[in-house]
Amino acid sequence: MALDIVIMAAGKGTRMKSAKPKVLHALAGRSLVQHVIDTASSLGADRIVTITGHGADEVEAAIGAPGLHFARQMPQLGTGHALQQAVPHLHDEGTTLVLYGDVPLIEARTLRTLLAASGGDKLAVLTIDLADPTGYGRMVRENGQVIGIVEQKDATPEQRQIREINTGVMAGPTKLMKRWVSQLKNNNAQGEYYLTDVVALAVADGVPVVTAQPGSDTEILGVNSPSQLADLERRYQRRRAEALMEAGVRLADPARFDVRGALVCGAEVEIDVNCIFEGHVELAEGVRIGANCCIRNAVIGANAVIHPYTHIDGEKLGVKVGAGSLIGPFARLRPGAELGEEVHIGNFVEVKNSTLAKGAKANHLAYLGDATVGERVNYGAGSITANYDGANKHRTVIGNDVHVGSNCVLVAPVTLGDGGTIGGGSTIAKDTPPGQLTVARAKQVSLANWKRPVKAKK
Repeated sequence: MALDIVIMAAGKGTRMKSAKPKVLHALAGRSLVQHVIDTASSLGADRIVTITGHGADEVEAAIGAPGLHFARQMPQLGTGHALQQAVPHLHDEGTTLVLYGDVPLIEARTLRTLLAASGGDKLAVLTIDLADPTGYGRMVRENGQVIGIVEQKDATPEQRQIREINTGVMAGPTKLMKRWVSQLKNNNAQGEYYLTDVVALAVADGVPVVTAQPGSDTEILGVNSPSQLADLERRYQRRRAEALMEAGVRLADPARFDVRGALVCGAEVEIDVNCIFEGHVELAEGVRIGANCCIRNAVIGANAVIHPYTHIDGEKLGVKVGAGSLIGPFARLRPGAELGEEVHIGNFVEVKNSTLAKGAKANHLAYLGDATVGERVNYGAGSITANYDGANKHRTVIGNDVHVGSNCVLVAPVTLGDGGTIGGGSTIAKDTPPGQLTVARAKQVSLANWKRPVKAKK
């Protein structure tokens, strides 16, 4: 039987105080609605239909998944009206699951439980008991059986005392869902077509209405304001932190830790405070990450140490750090940086699109761009590769065991022969022979009678 999933993502989100459509605001590096789409995709849906409205062009351009379809709701006249727009995209048979683009943390296992409760012939509603149910629709029961849902604004004082609330998430037989939404009326305080009214229609048709519950209230919390978004961000990050700690990762403070993508950790990994991981990051066994590091799209080898305030950003090319390497503090590794084993990159050193072989060192205030660096190279403080001629990038090749003195400029394309030494302060524009000292700097001159300029007195 077909599984269709409908995601409501048409709302404006006025309380967000932003021109950006609400569902495109980011949580842990992904838009709210993309979280929902990714979860929906994991269920093996035959079709996912996202309902757009406010900022529809922007929303549709920003999200994606295999089998994703769009339907527009213009104007927005309620959740029931939104589902009506999806009807032409739904299969004739099977089950339809309704989700919300601003409820990003609902888990796949909860949705599988809800679908199992529906069983293809019942209407299943996800509910939860809240100590303070204010603002939510209440589940109305009679002799324990659900007979309807009443919205907060339409509820009587007695109904407002009910603590079991409707989360809005539901699953039911597609054929019946199509019929029920076609029968919805808007005779309510808001003048909208409520999807929740299908419960009463199901009851009238003799279709059983059953419920399922999420693992926690975090799963069903929506985002309507910046403060709610910040709250969900911390809940999400705490959940990620707890999962990592259960797997053996040592976090100095789980409250000061952010993953905005995928973080894969080996055994005995230690992470200090205020670190941010984005994209896909792998930390091998024994890696230690110092405080206040930002790492994006990188693979860090076993027992490497990333000292505090280091910035690693692989973008699309990625960054690789070899086993036993020491990076930072205050280092920057840019896309295409590939470091071998036991490489040292020190404070205020930047590496871009360069490979450094085993044991190479650049410990202070240096730049290596578009370079191939051999084993055991010592790259002096203040030295740079001048890799850009104003139009094109050129490569610098530094052989094994080369010593580059301080404050050197290597004008690419240039090759430094194995075992050579470059005297401090040199500007090297031609290839250098192996095993020799090369010095290229102006002759030092001292002027005995030279006078330093002084300001004229007023």
